Amino acid sequence: MARLPVYLRALHSLQDRGTATVSSEELAAAAGVNSAKLRKDLSHLGSYGTRGVGYEVQYLVYQISRELGLTQDWVVAIIGVGNLGRALAGYGGFASRGFRVAGLLDADARVVGAHISGLTVEHIDELETIIKDHGVSIAVIATPAEAAQPVCDRVVAAGVTSVLNFAPVVLSVPEGVDVRKVDLSIELQILAFHEQRKAGGPMGDLAPEYGPFKGDQPPGTAQYIEAVDA
Repeated sequence: MARLPVYLRALHSLQDRGTATVSSEELAAAAGVNSAKLRKDLSHLGSYGTRGVGYEVQYLVYQISRELGLTQDWVVAIIGVGNLGRALAGYGGFASRGFRVAGLLDADARVVGAHISGLTVEHIDELETIIKDHGVSIAVIATPAEAAQPVCDRVVAAGVTSVLNFAPVVLSVPEGVDVRKVDLSIELQILAFHEQRKAGGPMGDLAPEYGPFKGDQPPGTAQYIEAVDA
């Protein structure tokens, strides 16, 4: 499932270039996977490829979109309208991917009432009302860390069961609520780790006595290496 959005992004790029059909090798290269994995993944959706021709781009876009639930609109509320929240509100790719931003909310009186991307920022006190009136399915939390959990508790209590969290904190949610966390600082730290290894930094200096290739790793490093390599 996690690879299907990657395939869909590659297919949308092909559509934009006017490509009607694509081979599994071409699509796999565009998505950054090997062709055998791609064919196996798509086989779970049905047999949409034609030997010697490949996949019809438009039809495969529809099938993957249907599998991901993108053939209907999903209503989104963005909570926290700082720099990140404003950027998310202005992102033009939501509508074309099946997501409609119906509410922007913030606790800062200086922000409330501002007009951003065709929407008026509402006060956080109106959160439950907006969720109910607009049928919000997904809440995007872009608040400071200390506000994220109380906001999450409120959106869950209001009936939202899918949360995209940009706040630098781990949210606690009840069973049945899905949370996806986006943390840019962690991604940068992982890249820094790989850069250090390529440059023969501290982790590289541990080989061959230590490290993932020989012997035991120093205490506390095994879990980090496993997580990064995954």
